[in-house]
Amino acid sequence: TIIIFFFVLRGFFIFPKISSHYFIPKKKTTTDQSQVETNTLPVSQPKDSVQIATAKKKSGLSEVVTYQSKDSIIFTGEGIAVLFGEGKVMYEEKELNAEFIRMNMDSSLVYATGRIDTLGNKIGYPVFVDKGDEYGSETLLYNFDTGKGFSTNGVTEQGEGYIIAGQTKKMPDGSFFMTNGKYTTCDLHEHPHFYLNLTKGKVRPKKNVVAGPAYLVMEDVPLPLALPFGFFPFTSKYSSGVIMPTYGDEMARGFYLRDGGYYFAVSDYIDLSLTGDIYTKGSWGLKATSSYIKKYRFSGSFNSHYITTITGDKIAGDYQTQKDFSLSWSHNQDAKVNPSVTFRASVDFSTTGYNRNDLTNMYNVNSRTQNTKRSTINYGRRFLDNKLSLQSSMQIAQVSADSTIEMSFPNLTISLSTIYPFKRKNAFGQERWYEKISFSYQGSLVNRIRTKEDKFLQSRLNRDWINGMTHSIPVQASFTLFNNINITPSFQYKENWNTIRIDQRWDDDRKKVVNDTLHGFYRLYDYSFSISANTQLYGFYTPLPFLGDKVKTIRHVFKPSIGFSMRPDFGSDKYGYYQRLVYFNEGELVEREYSPFSGAVYGPPGKGRSGSINFGVDNNIEMKIKSDRDSTGVRKISLIDKLAFSTSYNLVADSLNWSNISASLAIKITKSYNLNVSASFDPYTYVARKNANGTWGAPRKVNLTQWEKNHVPGRLTNMSFSIPSIAWSNTNNPFLKKKDDKNKQSNASNALTGENEETAMDIPQKNDNESKDKTLDSDGYQKWTVPWSFNLNYNIGLVRGEFDYDNMEYKLKWNQSLSFGGSLQLSKNWSFSFNSTYDFERKELGYSSCSISRNLHCWSMQASIIPFGPYPSYNFSISVNSSLLRDLKWDQRSSPYDSMTWY
Repeated sequence: TIIIFFFVLRGFFIFPKISSHYFIPKKKTTTDQSQVETNTLPVSQPKDSVQIATAKKKSGLSEVVTYQSKDSIIFTGEGIAVLFGEGKVMYEEKELNAEFIRMNMDSSLVYATGRIDTLGNKIGYPVFVDKGDEYGSETLLYNFDTGKGFSTNGVTEQGEGYIIAGQTKKMPDGSFFMTNGKYTTCDLHEHPHFYLNLTKGKVRPKKNVVAGPAYLVMEDVPLPLALPFGFFPFTSKYSSGVIMPTYGDEMARGFYLRDGGYYFAVSDYIDLSLTGDIYTKGSWGLKATSSYIKKYRFSGSFNSHYITTITGDKIAGDYQTQKDFSLSWSHNQDAKVNPSVTFRASVDFSTTGYNRNDLTNMYNVNSRTQNTKRSTINYGRRFLDNKLSLQSSMQIAQVSADSTIEMSFPNLTISLSTIYPFKRKNAFGQERWYEKISFSYQGSLVNRIRTKEDKFLQSRLNRDWINGMTHSIPVQASFTLFNNINITPSFQYKENWNTIRIDQRWDDDRKKVVNDTLHGFYRLYDYSFSISANTQLYGFYTPLPFLGDKVKTIRHVFKPSIGFSMRPDFGSDKYGYYQRLVYFNEGELVEREYSPFSGAVYGPPGKGRSGSINFGVDNNIEMKIKSDRDSTGVRKISLIDKLAFSTSYNLVADSLNWSNISASLAIKITKSYNLNVSASFDPYTYVARKNANGTWGAPRKVNLTQWEKNHVPGRLTNMSFSIPSIAWSNTNNPFLKKKDDKNKQSNASNALTGENEETAMDIPQKNDNESKDKTLDSDGYQKWTVPWSFNLNYNIGLVRGEFDYDNMEYKLKWNQSLSFGGSLQLSKNWSFSFNSTYDFERKELGYSSCSISRNLHCWSMQASIIPFGPYPSYNFSISVNSSLLRDLKWDQRSSPYDSMTWY
């Protein structure tokens, strides 16, 4: 009933943007125009006895009729000419080609048909051309004078489908009437897998088809699915039209019609589609989608969707109504429009429950597992020979876990690139030391709010939004000492402007600390000074001769660095960045310290005077070996790309002066894959004391180093391994060297494109043909090829676990994550894909999805399933490949609302 209803609807609607042309399974033949114009037989005949002649009609024909054949022409006494073997008749803009043509010389009637050759193949069936439009059929009777004709089993291509007419009557205007016709998108014309049997209809080429009663036929079996009439428009122009909805069923929301509406062809630069969703249990939705492009200027797309989801029953007490909204916008400006101006937009905003209620995101792994969405809009402009730049932006971050939204708008950033104010315009001689002094500037203005989704629209700009501005001016220079040591002093000045301060006071009546928000202009500043020095030392090692001459040289690059930095204590009373609150609470004196600017956009500078010395070393080791692969005879191999350590010592702290030791290692595994390891070591020890009740108290760090206690620089606190994602396929193995084998590359390409129809279950057959066949291996067997791919992303590291009170050290535990997926093309028509994650904490598979598809020639079968996770569901569909008959399908799916698994 559902399918019948949709076919009835399709009879009323027009579908946009469908092109049309005629399909004739026959090659065209050309005619020498010089021979067409002659009224006599040609002087020289081809070897196959081609005969060319013309005839002038006594009746209403206004032009000369030219005819010819490849085999022979027979004239009878009754004024009949019979053409055998690739016959051709031409009149004005009309042309008829067929294996057999019978032409009445006294009238304008011609009859044409084909024949069956000795191999049983049908050849030479009539092909009629009229003003560039071609028609093919088994038999044809045509009148050149009236322009009318009659044919049987004609085939024409209309848009994405084919019309196979049982009996056809052609009219002078180019249209034709047919009976017992077939309309299908299957290109097997003689025996299509499915078709609509059109009892009668009228076809206007490149315009439309109007059909009477029709019914569906599947594999030559008529089905009780019919429609009283149909209207199929065909146009090659960009046009508007109705978009038919898809249908389905859900237990919670009921039967639905989804994505139905109207398509607007606004102009050549922009389009718009308005669609809607409706469910029988009250849920509904509206969607607007648009794409736009202006060549060499900009391009983008816009998509908005509003959903009202109603679930449950009022009587049962579980009735719920949820309103969700989604907005996405992407815009890119072509850099050639204006190199000094940039504009980009990437907006992805939606309410928390949108992904759960939108059926289109059901099997989208990224959307179902995405916890945070970010949207940005950026506009930039450069001035003063690109030294001064202005950037404005809007940023939105959504956290789906707790429906928190943080919006920052407008944001303004002003940057001045590095300039040298003391550099001479007309310099001569050596560069002066003061000419190396440079400075730059960067300022940022921020206006932001952090709230819940349901309270965002009720927020007040002057109360709930906070704003401020920051300025940063770094000044630095670079000098060389002893021609090898680089000295870099720098001075950094920073200033923050805020519009609010929050003072605290004790309220005796309410017995609590209350906040008083004051609005105004408040200026905070800080500064610091630093100086650093670094150099490079090289070491070379040449192996002794008796160890062999394969290794030529080993080079070690050692890069030590040291730096000093200092900063005054901005927590002192003279700056006023921190306040003390003193009050009596239940007879006790309470004293606490706070900053009135801690809730502002730019908080106060940190407390405490600082002065530290930074230490760092970096190492690189390379080796040169003999090699025939290089024209120089030697090849460079990287043993260690990077091995670095760094730490610092606090000069003003009274204890715990050393910071954690940071270490990093980078090793090149292959040409495309590197292994990166980073770690941190704590130089101090921990102690813990038991409480009065016998339990252990919290561990605390003491001023006893690991070197003093255990004679080691530090104890490992965490380590992470950065392993690149690896993708395997039958055409790519990242761990094997690539060979220059053209046959293998060609065979792999055929496998990916599906040209090799052999499957994994095919048994190799010996072929005695010694010719060079790319589908055969060196032994003459058929190559076994199954296109497949597999990707793996694995992260592993060590982190701190529980505290070991016996040894007074933290235990380490492994932290791992694994995600994997792949695809497998079992044959030319079967394909399988999957994606999954493994949870090492729960020791079970996490979010997983898999799908399998089958190409059924003009149909497609797809099945998808989510077996694990909070939203287990499945989807199975069989549909026609053509978008014109996309509603001719069977779709069965489940919904997360139908599952009892909720987290």
